[in-house]
Amino acid sequence: MKKIFVGLLAVSSIAFTACSDDDTRIININEVTAPATYAFSRNGNSTVDYNGQTTRILMGEEFITALKDNTKTEADLDGMFAHVEGDNDFSAANLNASDKNIRSKTAASTDYFSANTTDANAIKADFDTWISAQVSEVFPAWATTATAGNPGNLQEAGGGSTRYISGKGLEYNQAVNKSLIGALMVDQMLNNYLSISVLDAGTNRADNDAGILAEGKPYTNMEHKWDEAFGYLYGTDNATAPLLNEDNFLNKYLSRVENDADFAGIASDVYEAFKLGRAAIVAKNYEVRDAQANIIREKISEVIGIRAVYYLQRGKAVLTTDRAAAFHDLSEGFGFIYSLQFTRKPGTNEPYFTKTEVDGFIAQLMEGNGFWDVTPATLDEISEAIAVEFNFTIAQASN
Repeated sequence: MKKIFVGLLAVSSIAFTACSDDDTRIININEVTAPATYAFSRNGNSTVDYNGQTTRILMGEEFITALKDNTKTEADLDGMFAHVEGDNDFSAANLNASDKNIRSKTAASTDYFSANTTDANAIKADFDTWISAQVSEVFPAWATTATAGNPGNLQEAGGGSTRYISGKGLEYNQAVNKSLIGALMVDQMLNNYLSISVLDAGTNRADNDAGILAEGKPYTNMEHKWDEAFGYLYGTDNATAPLLNEDNFLNKYLSRVENDADFAGIASDVYEAFKLGRAAIVAKNYEVRDAQANIIREKISEVIGIRAVYYLQRGKAVLTTDRAAAFHDLSEGFGFIYSLQFTRKPGTNEPYFTKTEVDGFIAQLMEGNGFWDVTPATLDEISEAIAVEFNFTIAQASN
């Protein structure tokens, strides 16, 4: 029988009883019952809707692919990042017709950035800079062998993949991809849609208590906000039987961590918390809802920390024997480190690492000629700082 973990966190007043079986996997907590799968309905109609999140994930997929196409212009890439409704930026007509885009939701959560536009604008500017640099620095040197201080390409040992890097060894496409996991998916999930200030905004709680639905919709506003958080993880996956590894963002890396024996079960923890929290909204039990939000914050934040350490250590292992492979891993690590500022300590309004701390890590990695100069000691120092904060070991994360 599959073991299900449910945490109390800060909600000590909740009494927990649990039962499960291979067929239903039903959990009862304070008379809140989670369904076997993430399926909720009212009057025969599904109340689950996260279409906007699916749209942004699909836009992101095309965008990160385009970052490796040296025929693209900066305007092409900017259009995919900051899409305007009706513009022909994507291959799919429905994406072009959408009024949604990636940039507007980057570093845009209510809890972290509604009153902090300075950091929000600085983060968006980082993405703009990486996009611009990919076109102005890397694309013109596409056929040139990279050297310290000079952009170009490097092929991995044994005829492996060719990597296209900046003069500091950074793959801008990887920086954008992995940093978006934090700045878009994690920030919107943990600090926006699971936020009490969003879930209970305006009359949301009173409306949910009274069963008042959003205009023209089969769901309450609170139900929908929770679903939108769910969508940033499972938006291109099967909501009722998640496969994972179904996109190149958070879904993929939850899968990677789940497949590490040291962290096996984390995917179930997250899915069960999403189900129970949504069921708690239906049951109007907001203590259980908020406890599940804290579980999700802890586990998703941990994914970011684990993968940051994983890639730093993988890069370190081949730093002197295969620079192309090392720089690729370190570029992914760069993005996961950048994403640390969007994590959330359960029961608090704080990330595991502040923007100042993250900027410090990035400065260490990029000092001098960047990855060409970075030392194993620096990579270990950053890895240890992250591992200690999340209470896992470097060895556990390195598998």
